[in-house]
Amino acid sequence: MSEMTHHPLLFTLRDAVSGKGFLAGITLSGRALMVQEDGKWWTYGVRPGAIAESGSTPQESFARFRNRYKEVLFDIADESRTFAAFKREVERFAKEVDKEEERSWNDALQLVRASSGPPPEPFSQLDRMKAEEAPPKVTVEKLSAAKRKFTPKDNLKDTVAKAA
Repeated sequence: MSEMTHHPLLFTLRDAVSGKGFLAGITLSGRALMVQEDGKWWTYGVRPGAIAESGSTPQESFARFRNRYKEVLFDIADESRTFAAFKREVERFAKEVDKEEERSWNDALQLVRASSGPPPEPFSQLDRMKAEEAPPKVTVEKLSAAKRKFTPKDNLKDTVAKAA
């Protein structure tokens, strides 16, 4: 596994985004492929497939990917006149698939499954999760204190796992 250069990742991100007259809660479970190329680490979005970012370490690459995703949400909020329009566009964006990266992600997943050893550093520090147990999905809900009591249990940490 030490020769492995493509690392399939599963992630869950949760954000609160302010729009024109609304506050939205977005939870995205997605897939990304992390690759070391040209002396940099790249995180390529698979689902959603419209984002790619790089960094000098895997952690920096994913942090930049995460921030770029958040910028996309902010842009969608800025362009949406209503919550319904925002929800529709976020759902459309989240379903975008980069077919080439998806093929590479699936190939990398097969290599992970065929390997008997642990993943290389720093990926060995990530939890491993079966891809079938974490399908890509997005939920977009309108947050309103009048309709719902918010509690700390509503908080969700960002997660990143090595697909297994």
